[in-house]
Amino acid sequence: MSFIDSIVAQVLGLEVGLHHAYARLACRTDGEALHDLRINLRKLRSLLRPMRRLDAPRELDAAAADVGRLTTPVRDLEVLIVELDRQGFHDQAERRRHLLESSYGAIESSATLQRFMAVLDAWPERMREAEREGELGDLRERVRIRLQRQLLRLRQALADPAFDRHALRLLVKRMRYAHEAYPRLSPIPGEAIHALKAVQSALGDWHDHFQWCLKADQEMDLLVLKDRWEIAGAAELKAAEVELSILAECLEPAAPKVA
Repeated sequence: MSFIDSIVAQVLGLEVGLHHAYARLACRTDGEALHDLRINLRKLRSLLRPMRRLDAPRELDAAAADVGRLTTPVRDLEVLIVELDRQGFHDQAERRRHLLESSYGAIESSATLQRFMAVLDAWPERMREAEREGELGDLRERVRIRLQRQLLRLRQALADPAFDRHALRLLVKRMRYAHEAYPRLSPIPGEAIHALKAVQSALGDWHDHFQWCLKADQEMDLLVLKDRWEIAGAAELKAAEVELSILAECLEPAAPKVA
């Protein structure tokens, strides 16, 4: 199987997952449908990111990004409702379930999602056409170079204590999913994968609490939870800093061998 064949095959597999998650969301079969849709979306964008200067990948990546922006606040609302129930604030959770239901309906009927699905369906042939016309060049080498640059950016961010932790969380997520999309081209050493996942988890927990504190300033029925969220968030950020140090060590370039 050629490199382009393998990419098209991955996109087709993700398309099946996206349609399945969308069907579950439309039928309200379970509470993880939107989450699964977004995971498949993230995997798709990780696959496309190293190629997105090319026309065909850029068009699909842009359409996927639009769906990501559309669904992010709805996924945040899902997570908040789970947290409110966990904390025993069931009235606050129930009030938000009504908003969640209407948000699901808005996603289902959105032109943004329908456009993305249309671009996705047409993409394999669009990619084949670009291949026939010689627009892709040495795609494997292009991807390899982009992954190396991505790792360099992450190393630089880890070395800077003042680097914004929200931005760093995104760099870590992108590096992890890029590794999963291109395991044979990934410059990430095997021993760093566990550290990468640990950082993503720790910063994700902190990010959730940070966002909930912002919401508590805007939605008065959440204000009673702000103090405990701030305390939890501070502890999670402290734990994340430890994981970041471990990851930085794992990603240090290997010392040149002395002859």
